[in-house]
Parts: sequence; structure tokens; C-alpha cells
Amino acid sequence: MIERSVVVRVHEGLHARPATQFVKLAKSFASDIEIRCNGRGASAKSAVKLMLLGVKENDEATLRADGDDAADALSALSTFLQTPDAGDVALSAKPAETHATPAQPLATGASRGIGASEGTAIGPAFAFFPAALDIQPRTVPGHEREAERARYSAALAETVQSFREAKSRPGLKRDDAAIIDALVEVAEDGEFIAAVEAAIRDGRDAPSAVVEAGREIAANFEALSDPYLRARAEDIRSVTRSLALTLLGRKDTTLAEMPKGSIIVADEIAALDLAKATLLNIGGILCRKGAATSHVAIMARAHGIPAVLGFPTEEAVLKAARTIGLDGSSGEVAIDPDGEATVRFQSAIAREAEERRKLDAYRTVEPRTRDNRRIEIAANLGSLAEIEGALKAGAMGVGLFRTEFLFMERRSLPGEDEQAETYTKLAEAFAPYPVVIRTLDIGGDKPVAGIDFEHEDNPFLGWRGVRMCLERPDVFKPQLRALLRASPVGNVKILLPMIADVGEVHAVRALLDECRTELDAAGIAHGAFELGVMIETPAAVFLAAEIAREVDFFSVGTNDLTQYVMAADRLNPRVAKLNRTEHPAVLAAIRHAAQAAREAGIWIGVCGEAAARPDLIPFFVENGVSELSMSPTSIPRAKKCVTEI
Repeated sequence: MIERSVVVRVHEGLHARPATQFVKLAKSFASDIEIRCNGRGASAKSAVKLMLLGVKENDEATLRADGDDAADALSALSTFLQTPDAGDVALSAKPAETHATPAQPLATGASRGIGASEGTAIGPAFAFFPAALDIQPRTVPGHEREAERARYSAALAETVQSFREAKSRPGLKRDDAAIIDALVEVAEDGEFIAAVEAAIRDGRDAPSAVVEAGREIAANFEALSDPYLRARAEDIRSVTRSLALTLLGRKDTTLAEMPKGSIIVADEIAALDLAKATLLNIGGILCRKGAATSHVAIMARAHGIPAVLGFPTEEAVLKAARTIGLDGSSGEVAIDPDGEATVRFQSAIAREAEERRKLDAYRTVEPRTRDNRRIEIAANLGSLAEIEGALKAGAMGVGLFRTEFLFMERRSLPGEDEQAETYTKLAEAFAPYPVVIRTLDIGGDKPVAGIDFEHEDNPFLGWRGVRMCLERPDVFKPQLRALLRASPVGNVKILLPMIADVGEVHAVRALLDECRTELDAAGIAHGAFELGVMIETPAAVFLAAEIAREVDFFSVGTNDLTQYVMAADRLNPRVAKLNRTEHPAVLAAIRHAAQAAREAGIWIGVCGEAAARPDLIPFFVENGVSELSMSPTSIPRAKKCVTEI
């Protein structure tokens, strides 16, 4: 048996979707794998047990593996745990920033719940109160127990298939599918199955065995302190109910026939219930249970459905309601509002619609400042799956494609052909707009299988980015050749991370020359490209004038530049107050790099989180930045901001 301890960097810890991805990765190895955290342990191949560990961001976890592929398993799983974006948690998974509770009084008959998805709604109430499961436990004779277990197995397969069919319904987004994947993982969890089968062996009938096992697991989640993990009890109840109904041969109440514009009123809604609805028909959601961290809240935010959860009222009150008005930001709810309140809700809806309409108009705009300066607003992406969303948002190309996601969560390095195909598809999707593809940016904080990283006390200052790549040409050259093979499309720009010395640029150019020669010898086409560097180290800032003479563009990585300038780890909450891009020292560094770019006649972009901030966009533009790259959801607002400068 071997073991390895790591600090968990997964954003918000191993909640449902990261836990699901972690378990899938663990199951790809034959070894027995255990994860221990906070004095407790669980199988790395059980999503339920893993979530019940309550592994948080910045916790220290120990992985133990026993088997022929134990070393590979620990390498891959350690990589996952040290990757902030592991599990691909989208921005829509986070609660929206809500405005403060309004000073105006509540409408007559109104009170408040938890604002879970912003927006105002008013409409007819659609009561969704599925009948409670009334299962009378019965004892199964010994000679029938194997048949009862087989009946459970068949019901499990049928239920999982229904989940997968729900995942493919039109109108669902990638995040919705990830939530349903998490439900599948719960249903197929080894611990859950073992608990049900043990109860059946003891003589319990399958439906009551399922309900009993589900009730116990849900109670374990509800006892946790973390609100996100507590909300996973909702998922357990949803899976349990689906399994029990399948065993009973019954169909559940659905939202499929809900009239358009209705406000769903319910005790609790599961993500699966929402997935089966026509989401465009839902005017709003009001539930007695739930929180902003529940999966129904995440899905509501992703689809722009106003929602209030945890509303303190009796079930009978909601069942009797005819009309519901709600504010998903403040949590205000009015049941059967009077005329004055109705007008107020309707006015708010009209105002929000006008604001959305104005913002949506910017999706197709190529923004120019008032003095006619064109600024490209591009997208930060990590996979080809994100292309469609970026194009819909109006991305003018890709300002940062993080190639490390091609290398992570896998057992071997991607080949040159696979990389070339990925980069070519990316370039073709956005042509003629540029795609800036960053070369492999990994290190001790996010290692990959196939590259041996020794322990480093401070991996952010260690063997990472271009430093590692230049010492591993066997890894770097296949990527460079793949990028060159994609360049005939005509819009490929290569970006080098962690540059601290002009000699590193010279070394990369020499490797590129070697790669071109090798491709020529093999008769493989390649084309022209631009070469740029990330401005993210203080050294690159101080040497900006010298480096600018050797490259075609700069791209400011505000996240790392801020932490390096301020000597404040961006993952350490105790120094978070220092980690501010708007700090005068960081702005001075950006201004210095922009001046060097201007004097050298090259362009400069910004690809960190700050690129989307309305308070900083005027500063960037004023200092000569011509490209801003960000999460696709931020693109329309950034375009609007540019046109007002």
C-alpha cells in the first residue's frame, strides 16, 4: 500500500459534482483506494461516502491505494484534488449576488424566504405536491429473497436509464446534465446498494429496504455543518423516491404539463423533477424547503428562473394559493397579492426585461469606445464543450484556452494528434477571430499523470509553466507541433505562461524552429502564428520592454500577477484583503507592461478575472489594452461597458 497527502484545492470542496468526477476517476483504476480527511476515511469509489466526509477546500486529505496501478491512481487523484476547477463547477453553480433587502415595505400579505435565483415573477400558482410514499414493510420468505434482490437490481437499472433519458431532454444545459450524473452516481453507489441488499437478505421487501437505506443516508447528510453538503439530502430523497416508485410500478407526478408562466409552489423540488419540465414554461419557483446551495437553485440560476426557497408557511397555504408574486433576489413572496402589489411586481418584471433586452443587444456588437477604438471581448475556455456557450454570448474569439485541462484527469499524456485535432477545432469554431492558446501551465500545485513532480513547499514559486516545459521537451514539443499543425486555420496565437526571463522566450522560439523543421520533413502542413507571453511575474513586468521586442503580444494574467506583486497567496483566505487587482501596486505593474507593449508596437490583452470588472475596464482601455478575455457569461456586460468609455 502507498499513500500521499495533499491539500485540497477544489473550489468549495468535494460536493456533489466534483465528488462524482472524483469517484469516476477512482473507478478507472483497479486498486483499492481510500481517502481520509478530518480523522475519518471512505472508499474513493463511493460518491455517497465521499460526500459524507465533508472534504472542504484547503483541507488536508490522505489518499491510500493498494494494487498494481496504485502509483498511477494516486498521481491522477492527487492532481484532481489540487485542481481548483476540478469537476468543472460552472459560475452558474454559485448563488447570484443579491441586492440588499429593499427599504420599501413588503406588499400586503407578503413575507420572505431565501432568495435563491434573482428575478421577479408573478403568475398563477401550480401546486406540485407528489403523494407521499405509503409503503408498508413486509417480510420476504427466505426462498424469495434472491428474487427480491433481482427485482431491486432490475428497478435500479430502469431508474438509472430514466435519469439518463432525462439528461438528454431538449433545453437542458451542460451543468444540468452534470447534476443528473451526480444522481446516477448516488443511485449506483456501492454503499447504498450494499445497504439495500443487506436489508433484503435480512427479509425486508425491496421498496421498504430502499426507503430505509435512503432515509438513513439523507439523515447523515442533514447532520453535516456545511450547507452545500446538507442540501445533498434532497438528492438522496429524490433517488430513493424514484427507485421505490419503479419497484411499485407507479409513475410520479411530473411538471411536464404545467401551463406556461406558472409559478411552481411545492414543499420541495428535486433536480430530476425540474429536468423533466419544459423549463421555458416555468415563471418562477417557490418552495417551503431548500436553500441557495440546492441543485434546484443552481438549475434555476442557470436558466434564469426566479426562485425563492425555504419559505416559512404551511403546506395548506401554498396548496390554496391562486396567484404568487416573488422576488428571487430579496426573497419577498406575496400570496394572492392585492392590486397595488401586483402592479409593483409587474413593473419590476418590465424593468428587468428591459435591462436584459438592452444587455442582450450587445451579444452581437463589436464594441468601440466613444472615440471609436475597437476592443475585442473574448472568452476564457478550458474545453471544446464550452465553445457553443461562448459563441452564443458573443465572444470575439478566445483570449485564453487553458490546455492543461487536456492533460488532467487522465492516466496518460495526450498525444500530438489528439492535441492537434483539439486546437484545430477550436480555431475553426471562432475563425476569423483569434484564439490564444496557452501552452501547458502545470506544476506542483496541479500535476498530471506522466510527469513526476517532486514535493515543493511553495509550488506557485516552483517548477511550473514554461520552466517545466523547457526541461521536458518530450512533453513540450508534441504540444508545440500540435499548435503549429492547427495554425493553417490562420488565427492561432501561442501564449507562454510564467515567463520571467527573455532567455526563456529565445529557448521556446528555438524549439518552435525545430518543430517546424520536423513537420516539413514529415510533409505535414503548418502556418504562421503569433507568439505571446503572460505578464504574471514581477520579473516579466520589469523586463517588459526587453521581452516586448521578442514577441507579438502580451496577455496580463491578473490572478497570478496580483498574488505575486502583493506576495499574497490567492488561495489563502487570511490574506485575501491583500489580493486585490485594484491595488495601486498591481495597477502600476499593468500600466508599466502596457507602456512597454505600446512602445514596441505590439498588442496587449487581459485574461484574468479582473478583465470582466466594470470598475477596471476603463483603466485597461485607457492604458492601451485591446483585448479583454473572461467567462462567457460576463461578455455582454463588458461590451456595454466598453461602449460607454
